[in-house]
Amino acid sequence: MPLNYAKTFLLLAALTGIFVAMGAAVGGQGGLLIAFAVAMVMNVLSLWKSDTMVLKMFKAQEVNEGQAPELVRIVRHLAERAELPMPRVYIMNTPQPNAFATGRSPSNSAVAFSTGLIEALSLEEIAGVAAHELAHIKNRDTLTMTVAATIGGAISMLAQYLQFGALFGSNRDNNNGGGWLPFLFAALIAPLTASLVQMAISRSREYQADRLGALICGNPRWLATALQKIHALARKIPNRQVEMAPATAHLFIVNPLTGRGIDSLFATHPNIENRLAELAEIEQEMAGTIEDNNWPTIIAQNGTPQDRSVADNSPWQSEPKKSGSKGPWG
Repeated sequence: MPLNYAKTFLLLAALTGIFVAMGAAVGGQGGLLIAFAVAMVMNVLSLWKSDTMVLKMFKAQEVNEGQAPELVRIVRHLAERAELPMPRVYIMNTPQPNAFATGRSPSNSAVAFSTGLIEALSLEEIAGVAAHELAHIKNRDTLTMTVAATIGGAISMLAQYLQFGALFGSNRDNNNGGGWLPFLFAALIAPLTASLVQMAISRSREYQADRLGALICGNPRWLATALQKIHALARKIPNRQVEMAPATAHLFIVNPLTGRGIDSLFATHPNIENRLAELAEIEQEMAGTIEDNNWPTIIAQNGTPQDRSVADNSPWQSEPKKSGSKGPWG
């Protein structure tokens, strides 16, 4: 617990320093002071409201059991197995399959799933993904992850703005920063540094969450097949919100960036083949204890396992459903 807070403090300090340096590079002493003031406000907000900020960033909407009965029941069942408080459940209306967890503590946590993930995975695979995200909550990774996402995302968006301004000549000849050099620093070096800071905390925690998630759901193969599907589809289907703020990519269970252009610099996840190999080893370790739960029966409760229709008041039903669609939502 103290180590987790120490990591968060160091991360805040590093990202704050980068943000302030960007302000100084662009606006001199005045820019430094403004950036420092903004960074202090961001630090306070990121510690106490980072989960809300991230969920709004990805336009995630909270759902209850009446709106998404199967998904909520899966999360509740796994939270009980993990001995965790029930987190809030959100859905992101995006075709790229992915998921993340957020919150400053297990008692104030949330898990978010994309519509693309819900449509592409089986119930068992969704359980594997949910277990992985609950493992992040149980390991108390989410505070550090979310702080990195909020401040790192702000750095990325500022850098993109400066890139745009430099490209079209905005402030190119200003007297504060010496022409192109400050913009080069702010637009390239700063976000790269932010990415390196995040990479330092990302790779090992994914392996740990995979291991604990496999134990929580009881079957490593469910998570392994889910990772294979998500990885294959995420490379083909872009996530526009993350592409605009690539420093938030570390939040997700699989790298949401398509790897085009500068996105490849923000590789915060371990190689997918290595993760699958680790899960295969875990499966061997669990031989004889692997569970093969009948998830449709577990989550059906008072309903029937075959009833997979979406409630009419589901917040992501902004467009009429296409006939013949597949997946847990019909």
